[in-house]
Amino acid sequence: MKKDIHPEYRPVVFQDLSSDFAFLTRSTLRTKETTKWKDGEEYPLCKVEVSSKSHPFFTGKQRVASSGGRVDQFRKRYGNAGKNK
Repeated sequence: MKKDIHPEYRPVVFQDLSSDFAFLTRSTLRTKETTKWKDGEEYPLCKVEVSSKSHPFFTGKQRVASSGGRVDQFRKRYGNAGKNK
C-alpha cells in the first residue's frame, strides 16, 4: 500500500441547521470552525442543511407523488377548457 496518500480520519461534529440536531462521527472533512461537544472536548464542526432528523424520508413527512399525469391534473382542475375540439 502506498504511504501518505490516504486521508486521516478524525472525530468531527455534524450539525443540522434546520433541526438543531448534532452528531459526532469520524470523517476526513477539514473545517475551520470548532465546537465543544457533550464530553467537554472541542471538535471540528461541519454545518449541514439536511440530516436524518430533518429529511422528509426519515421524518415521515414525505409527500406522496400523485398518480395522475400532468394533463389529467390540468383537465381535472380546469375541466374541458383545455381540450382541443
